[in-house]
Amino acid sequence: MVKCMEREKQALLIFKQGLIDESNVLFSWETEQDCCKWRGVTCSNETGHVIKLDLQFWVQTEQPLIGEINPSLLQLQNLQYLDLSYNIFGENGIPNFIGSFTQLRDLKLSGIGLEGAVPHQLGNLSNLNTLDLSWNIGINTNDLSWISGLSSLRYLDLSLLNLSNAVNWLESVSRLPSVVELHLEGCELPDVNPKSLSHFNFSTSLEVLDLSSNKLSSSIFTWVGNVGGGSLMDLRLDRNHLRGQIPNVFAHMSSLEILVLSENELEGPIPNSFQNLCKLKELYLFSNTLVCQVKDLMDKLSCAKNTLELLQLSNNSFAGPFPDIAKFTSLKTFEANSNKLNGTLPKSLRTLPHLSSFDLSFNLLSGPLPDFSGVSSLQILSLSHNKINGILPKGIGNLSNLRLLDLSSNSLKGIVSEYQLSNLLNWIPPFKLQYLKMSWCKLGTNFPRWLQTQKNLSILDMSNVRISEEIPGWFWNLTKLQYLNLSNNLISGVLPNLSSKAYVLPQFDLSSNQLYGPLPAFPPSTNMLILSRNNLSGPVSSLCSTLSGNLAYLDLSHNKLSGALPNCWKQAQGLLMLNLAHNNFSGEIPNSIGALKQVLYLHMNNNNFLGGLFFLKNFTELVVLDLGNNRFSGEMPNWVGEALTKLVILRLRSNELYGSIPLSLCHLSYLQVLDVSGNNLHGAIPYCFNNLTALSHKHGSTDLFYFGTSYNLLDLNIIDFVQLIIKGIEIEYGTNLRFMRSIDISSNGLSGDIPSNITSLVELVSLNLSRNNLIGKVPDEIGRLAMLESLDLSRNNLVGEIPTSLSDLSFLAHLNVSFNNLSGRIPLGTQLQSFDASAYIANKGLCGPPLTKDCQGDEGSTNHTFPRDNQNIDAEGDESGFISLGFYASLGTGFITGLWGVFVCFLINVSWRNAYFRFLNEVSDWIHVRAALFRKRIRERWQAKE
Repeated sequence: MVKCMEREKQALLIFKQGLIDESNVLFSWETEQDCCKWRGVTCSNETGHVIKLDLQFWVQTEQPLIGEINPSLLQLQNLQYLDLSYNIFGENGIPNFIGSFTQLRDLKLSGIGLEGAVPHQLGNLSNLNTLDLSWNIGINTNDLSWISGLSSLRYLDLSLLNLSNAVNWLESVSRLPSVVELHLEGCELPDVNPKSLSHFNFSTSLEVLDLSSNKLSSSIFTWVGNVGGGSLMDLRLDRNHLRGQIPNVFAHMSSLEILVLSENELEGPIPNSFQNLCKLKELYLFSNTLVCQVKDLMDKLSCAKNTLELLQLSNNSFAGPFPDIAKFTSLKTFEANSNKLNGTLPKSLRTLPHLSSFDLSFNLLSGPLPDFSGVSSLQILSLSHNKINGILPKGIGNLSNLRLLDLSSNSLKGIVSEYQLSNLLNWIPPFKLQYLKMSWCKLGTNFPRWLQTQKNLSILDMSNVRISEEIPGWFWNLTKLQYLNLSNNLISGVLPNLSSKAYVLPQFDLSSNQLYGPLPAFPPSTNMLILSRNNLSGPVSSLCSTLSGNLAYLDLSHNKLSGALPNCWKQAQGLLMLNLAHNNFSGEIPNSIGALKQVLYLHMNNNNFLGGLFFLKNFTELVVLDLGNNRFSGEMPNWVGEALTKLVILRLRSNELYGSIPLSLCHLSYLQVLDVSGNNLHGAIPYCFNNLTALSHKHGSTDLFYFGTSYNLLDLNIIDFVQLIIKGIEIEYGTNLRFMRSIDISSNGLSGDIPSNITSLVELVSLNLSRNNLIGKVPDEIGRLAMLESLDLSRNNLVGEIPTSLSDLSFLAHLNVSFNNLSGRIPLGTQLQSFDASAYIANKGLCGPPLTKDCQGDEGSTNHTFPRDNQNIDAEGDESGFISLGFYASLGTGFITGLWGVFVCFLINVSWRNAYFRFLNEVSDWIHVRAALFRKRIRERWQAKE
């Protein structure tokens, strides 16, 4: 029997010496043993030369080899197969000497942590059939011309190599005459112009082409259409920059089985050449902007009715009634969520014998659900966020393979209840659900008892389903639950102590119910706990059993919890969001809470907390800080603007803070809402407020603004709420908080002028400076605040005239300048005369509408000047001739006719609609002014007669 060559044996032993082998993978590599019997080594039966070295790491119970590819391997000159994949041979990159293995047929170095440039010596391996360098993200090359020397290459995988500067990549791969599979996924390939290239001697036997996750434009279709031919079976162009319509290049791709065009910017209809894809098995078109009747698509795919297994159309604009797809007898997966499909689901769906996943969520489907009882293979059924109604069909209770059921946000009644199944009280469902979402379905007042049989449930959402009983004891034995949402029901009772339950990183949302009693302990593995808007009461000492490094979100707001906070917050240093608002907590904030350095959202408002704000100094990640309506005291610290640089919302209203507004606040370039009203602040308004760039620049917000999608758990969006006083009314802002821009420094003791550069904060929606001791004039350029909807300058000592530019604020809906020392005529304009006179009272020098006080020179005058070119209108002349009964009749008839004439135009053209309503607003204001002057003249005439 032929044994291995001694020099080759010694070369392998030297190679072994340079490796760290923690799992003793190479235990058989001993000097006494024939190296042909070593693990991973294969020798020629005729010569004894080592021809194969296969050390690929793939056994999960072992550790990978760590080290370097030693030059001693050069002794293996007859090596035909080398596979070191998924070990760790980084640092030094691909050795140049590998290009000397001229007998190599297969070279596999995937995922071994290599760095540096690909050596051009690899181009010497002319006998190579397989080259796999994929998943080495540290490797790069600017030139792929060396590939053209691999004339025998059939399999090439360079996925995740950095080829962003390899401008000749397409020319190089086009010189491979025999390649069957070409994988260039995630290489950052630069776009090319295929029209400028000939096709050289490119392979006519290409079967797999993967160019996904690159920077390619739709021009790549030209090259693909020419080289694809009848051999191409798998084409992947997803996650590129493909735009426009899908070109008609598939006519000759009769062998295509897999087509992936997802996550691009493709639009328009489906090309007719899809009719030639008779062998198609999988089609991925999701996350584009395709516009098509889904029936048209299915008609164009009818040639593949016996082969199509997977169709992914999600996140497009497919529309129309859902078609009958029963003829696609091999279909296993149909996903078209987030489209515009309507109509009812056909009964023929139950005839699809292989269907395992069916997802039409987020569409416009209506009517009852069909009976799925014939689809015994169904594992995933997701129809959430439609308009489906009626009773759940009994057949769903017979789907023994069902694992995911999501029918939330419909108008369904019942949920595989005992009533639907002949009142079998001991009914045990045949399925073992892992995922159940039924929110907004009408389940009745009780918990479905069959749920206790679903021991594998990990996701359960029964929010807004009208349950009104206490949570039964058996419910808490579903210990595989990772996410539980029972919010917005009428659930009552006392929660049990759950600290001993073996949940795995559970997330609990029991908010907006009628739970009462003390706060229980939850498992220390808890990741999210939302108990807001209940009737929980008493101290929260049990919280220390729940706080841990796993806890990311804690919301206990809107309860009746009381007492001081426990001093155990160091246990929860991973906390991102903490909401204790609207309770009866008291005392000072414990020192340990300063350990929560990762917190993004902190709400402690509407309690009775005392003390200073020093505990905030380490909260450098804070985005939202709401401590309003407490009893915090001391000076407003200077470090707020220096340490809390990511603040977007700062709300400290109604506390006992004193001192001046620190200038460091001007460093908060992301700040959108500032509310320090109702304190004892004094001094001047900082002149540097113009540095608040989020208030002075459009789109000044950044990705720091997590509102609405702040904490995405599965499909749950946790929405942050902040209460703001806007237009004189306290409003709770949630999903629309991201659009609010406001400053409220009212009800303090601030003095001095209103800084003129405050008018540079052009994104402000609300500005409240009322109830201070401000002096001087209203800035002349106040009209620059074009987005302003609410302005309150009342109860100060302001003097001078109201600037005429204020009349330019067309969005202004709330104005109060009362109780000042303003004088002169109230400017005539779009909005100012529409406000109640109380907005201007207690300004002795003000005159003109809507006040009853006339301005000097108005007495006896019949000519007045109005904005918007409506000038020199004589009221008496209007009344004496032109304004007659016939005029009003004609006006009414013309209005009705004209209204219908323009109504459709306004529905279609948004800009016309906006302009029209702005015009109506101005006309309304003008009529208001005219009416005020008319009343004044009548009063004058009556007084003259007397």
